[in-house]
Amino acid sequence: MTRPSGKGTGKGSGKGSGTGKTSGRAARPPASRPASGGSPSRSRPPGKPAGRPSSSHGSAGRVGQRTGAPSGAAGGAKGLGGKQVEGRQAVRELLMAERRKIHEIWVSAELEGDDGVADIAEIAAARRVPLRYVAKGKLEHEARTDAPQGVLALAAEVPEADLGELIRGTAKVKPFLVAVDGVTDPGNLGAIIRSCDAAGVTGLLLPRHRSVHITPTVSKASAGAIEYVPMALVPGLPTTLKQLKDHGVWTVGLDDDADQSIYEIGRLATDPICLVLGAEGTGISRLTRERCDTVVSIPMLGRVSSLNVAAAAAVSLFEVTRARQATS
Repeated sequence: MTRPSGKGTGKGSGKGSGTGKTSGRAARPPASRPASGGSPSRSRPPGKPAGRPSSSHGSAGRVGQRTGAPSGAAGGAKGLGGKQVEGRQAVRELLMAERRKIHEIWVSAELEGDDGVADIAEIAAARRVPLRYVAKGKLEHEARTDAPQGVLALAAEVPEADLGELIRGTAKVKPFLVAVDGVTDPGNLGAIIRSCDAAGVTGLLLPRHRSVHITPTVSKASAGAIEYVPMALVPGLPTTLKQLKDHGVWTVGLDDDADQSIYEIGRLATDPICLVLGAEGTGISRLTRERCDTVVSIPMLGRVSSLNVAAAAAVSLFEVTRARQATS
């Protein structure tokens, strides 16, 4: 059997899955959907998507310039960014994760001895990370978020995950991936990453261009989750989605106008899967939409017709998690 085409018209989203328009509209798969609930019917052997090879899944800104490390502003093409981290929770998780080198931590001088930052100072000392108390005005001048909470850290860039490893998964966990298509709002991306960590996502795919990467705002909004969610930069999302399909990963786009509900994807959620989220206002692009196996929406029962992309991501991710836990 062939895969549902997923090709569509290019209309942006409205209801249910975006910031007004979280994902672009896409035509539903050709009449292969079950009459009531469950995943789209494809008459394939259990656990193997039809028509493709099976795979072996086991079931600083200015501060940064002082150390030669720019802060990782939005959409940088060279890497994920993340060299400047602000906010108490984000800096605390940076220290606890021990995932990347930390060059220096700044704490506002007025907070010296304050219980709210005492654990940060203690962990920094234990990790032998230099910590400096600086004037509040100086710290706020170098900060890139509205509320750094008196704490700022300079670190090595967030390491990039290997796409091939994300696709393969592990012997115990099937790939549970999320791809974002043109998300440019750092607050939304940070919230998405936080939900990814909470829902057990095994990898996040970020386009190398026309997308926000890891800025201080992203790291703060993620509450430190950037330290735990594997992230890969991909040159082009449509090409990457084809690669996922070729390796046995279902690709499911989120669009408010789709007739099929996220609650109807059934067994697709328990197979290797990648949820595709669209940009604020414009939704998923035409080419990205055409590469999705199927497109689903979040049912909206109230007067307000849409969720922003971060809220839509949380609902969708935990639906996949619920389905996986129900069958484990």
